[in-house]
Amino acid sequence: MGKKWFTSLLTVLFVLSLALVGCSSNSSSGGSAGSPEQELTYATTSKVVGLSPILTNDSVSSTVIEQIYETLFVRDSKGEIVPHLAESVENPDENTWVIKLKKDIKFHDGTPFNAESVKYTFDKLKDPKTAAPRASLLAPVSSIEVQDEHTVVLKTEKPYGPMLAALTHSNAAIVSPAADKKQDLMKDPVGTGPFKFSEKVNGDDIVLVKNEDYWQKPAKLEKLTFTVVPEVSTAISMLQTGKVQLIDGLAPELMPRLEKIKNVETQKVDGTPVYYLAFNMEKAPMNDLKFRQAVSHAINREGYLKKLNGLGVYSNTFIGPEVFGHPKDDKGPKFDQEKAKELVKANGFDKKEVKMLVANTASYMNMAEVIQAQLKEVGIPAKIETLEWGTYLDVSKTGDFDITIAGWSNVTGDGSELLFPRLHSANIDATNLSRYKDAELDKLIDESRSVVDQEQRQEILTKADEYVMTQLPVLPIYHGIASAAYDKSVKGFKMEPTGQWSLYSVHRE
Repeated sequence: MGKKWFTSLLTVLFVLSLALVGCSSNSSSGGSAGSPEQELTYATTSKVVGLSPILTNDSVSSTVIEQIYETLFVRDSKGEIVPHLAESVENPDENTWVIKLKKDIKFHDGTPFNAESVKYTFDKLKDPKTAAPRASLLAPVSSIEVQDEHTVVLKTEKPYGPMLAALTHSNAAIVSPAADKKQDLMKDPVGTGPFKFSEKVNGDDIVLVKNEDYWQKPAKLEKLTFTVVPEVSTAISMLQTGKVQLIDGLAPELMPRLEKIKNVETQKVDGTPVYYLAFNMEKAPMNDLKFRQAVSHAINREGYLKKLNGLGVYSNTFIGPEVFGHPKDDKGPKFDQEKAKELVKANGFDKKEVKMLVANTASYMNMAEVIQAQLKEVGIPAKIETLEWGTYLDVSKTGDFDITIAGWSNVTGDGSELLFPRLHSANIDATNLSRYKDAELDKLIDESRSVVDQEQRQEILTKADEYVMTQLPVLPIYHGIASAAYDKSVKGFKMEPTGQWSLYSVHRE
């Protein structure tokens, strides 16, 4: 009897221990047993380049930056530009912007947000010694003056139409001057946002915690972890098992798998990004219009879109449908393999292999392989060279390629803030990857930035886009759909057309 009783007791204890382990597992992964902790883990396939809004210009870094720092203005749910850290803005004349700032806001280090901090940030962004990748945002600004503690005055030599749009850009976010002077914000960031930097773990993972002293109500989430998961399929498995609660920039081929996972929701929004082929205009045969026409006729862009499972929009324009300045008419080249073959044969474009530089993200690699195959069909040999994201960003600026696949999120949603960084000659060696230098296009872009009347700007941007689509320093492959997948316990998540998102209003239940 005693032996049987002892065996039964061991069995009961074993079953109870299994139940406790199960409960613990469900609780830690945000499962059904009780409410999940207010923590969220986001998975990205690439490492963050850095955490200073002034010194970075890549989508991976800006995802983290936008939780830590804030801008003077933002776009609301209707796409209208409204004050954020700013209180109001006035234009006493067309070359002057008087910006009143909100009061009683502090940086994470306890120092005050004020006009001096705005001047410091903008001066550093503009300073050639800084070599800021998006210095172009404030290039037209001739002076930045502190009128009083909560008023800053920006002056331009001529009207600057996209001024407020530029000030919504994450690269125009305000940094703590005190912190920037004593530490490296690329590694130890300090802003005014709802989350603040806590630590870096496991080499590349970044941990943020709630800013308890945030000037609005504190965020509901207590902790955010940005973890690097190189394989997208692994990230999806982690999302399915509850180890990760959010992924974005979804690969089209993985959408069917994601939509079948019961504990996962997906979100898609018509977006502002453009993904395109950039020709190195300083090298032959890329600097030959006939070569660029041959490539443009060789690529079946509408056919490629069918493989994207609803994650792309076709528009034979560089300025996309969701961006201000989008042309109504289509002036770009059409898919025509026979015409491409004729151009290749007549001009000997089949005699030299071209190097296609590609970042090693899933979507870019997939695009590159499709383009490579279609170029081969018309006789153009292309070799793919892949680089890690951060390395790609550096190498692509130097022009060490023949053609490259590039993307632009267009955070401001303004056409001139696509054309100026990507195609104006002032930005060769920076964001003008095509290394394109054309006086006529430069003039149109400059006009689009120096006119305040929005109807006039629309006309100028339409002309500029038509010029781009006939000269073809770039070929738009598709315009993006912003996309994300997240655990059903995540509530209040909303993507912007730019592909950006804030976790300030998100909670888990």
